[in-house]
Amino acid sequence: MTTEKQPTSIRRIISVIKESLSGKEYDYTTGSIKMAIVLLAIPMILELSLESVFAVVDMYFVGHLPNSKNAVTTVGLTESVISIVYSIAIGLSTAATAMVSRRTGEKDPEAAAKAGIQSIWIAILTTILVSIPGVIFASDILRLMGASPEVIEEGTPFTRIMMGGSLVIILIFLINGIFRGAGNAAMAMKSLWIASFLNIILCPLLIYGPGPFPELGLKGAAIATTIGRGVGVLYQLFHLFNGKHFLKFKKSQLKPDGELMWSVVKIASPATLQFLINSGSWIVLAWIVSTTGGTVASAGYQIAIRNVVFFILPAWGLSNAAATLVGQNLGAKQPDRAERSVLLTAKYNGIFMAGVMALFVFVSGPIIRLFTNDPEVISYGTEALQIIGAGYVFYGIGMVMMQALNGSGDTKTPTWISFFCFWLFQVPLAFLLSEFFKWGPRGTFIAIPVAEILIALIAFWYFKKGKWKTVQV
Repeated sequence: MTTEKQPTSIRRIISVIKESLSGKEYDYTTGSIKMAIVLLAIPMILELSLESVFAVVDMYFVGHLPNSKNAVTTVGLTESVISIVYSIAIGLSTAATAMVSRRTGEKDPEAAAKAGIQSIWIAILTTILVSIPGVIFASDILRLMGASPEVIEEGTPFTRIMMGGSLVIILIFLINGIFRGAGNAAMAMKSLWIASFLNIILCPLLIYGPGPFPELGLKGAAIATTIGRGVGVLYQLFHLFNGKHFLKFKKSQLKPDGELMWSVVKIASPATLQFLINSGSWIVLAWIVSTTGGTVASAGYQIAIRNVVFFILPAWGLSNAAATLVGQNLGAKQPDRAERSVLLTAKYNGIFMAGVMALFVFVSGPIIRLFTNDPEVISYGTEALQIIGAGYVFYGIGMVMMQALNGSGDTKTPTWISFFCFWLFQVPLAFLLSEFFKWGPRGTFIAIPVAEILIALIAFWYFKKGKWKTVQV
């Protein structure tokens, strides 16, 4: 009897995985909540796992260049600054997911498509304001981040290309948010597959220059990443306009709609500010590590952070499932089902992050050695990964609660929570431990999990109050 059940269970698991990756569109306001979470979460986890591959791939290949410390530091510092671009992208994506999922729950595809198109217009206008200064002041950006003259000289072309490619970064996040809001998480995942795999292929070719390819070094990593994301965006746009999905973008809808754009901005602004607050604090933390520990500590910290991001983004994928379920169920006038969906998602995310925590605490050394052979860099990176990884369970729970609030359209509350916990708590604590108590980079490492635990506790308390159920979008 056991032998009969086992193949049946395996077949069922394989069937669910295939179903989640098929690209079919489902109504997540009815049926099993567990199944809804699984069908959304699998492609969302894979999507954001592949987004995290971008930074890890770049770090891996440039980490094997001559004088790799400068290259690794450049990638790390640039990623810290470009996280501002990510913040804008995530803020717009959050607004798009909230509005599209709400309209999807109301069974109004025309309104959902209009909200998505106006979000894209806002993204294009915003990119102009970000990318042009980034290209012009690339050297000054690295200098402000505490980079050495050698890092500035070698890294400026990399930073300039990455900042110049801001549009594809913002669009790939935003359009995926549109697809997720409509419940088509598989389409969002496929666009990241294309972008990430192209980056993996192009990175070594453009960095090292085998055969007919030019040897571009560090600059090649930036070009490969930008091309990969650009092709992913073209794939997204094709499927938005081909008329085969719930969301059907039409040429007649392309005209900017000031009123609807303003509705998107009202949700996106706090969400963008929320992630600017987050990324801004990470920039300050990177600066503290760089100034208290030098290039070696900065390189170790940046490698550790790339690995932290690699495992946080899949958990964020699960959190995005909660945001979609909240938006669609509130649109369908089912707030209690929305709450149950979030609590169950938080449970799953906590279990996943507990496994990652064990990995970081006990296997941090071998992980860091994959990216560098420098003993000092390995020492700092190992310590950073162990300390930051110690709070991973709380990261997972906090992320679900914050994204659930965002998915309801209440983007202001998570913004205030982020401001308090990062700028009034985490950054001062990092300064205090690193500078006043002379703990150096270790003080910054410790401040990270302490602040994330506080975020999880506050966000969970506010979620249980239930005010998010009454938000109008």
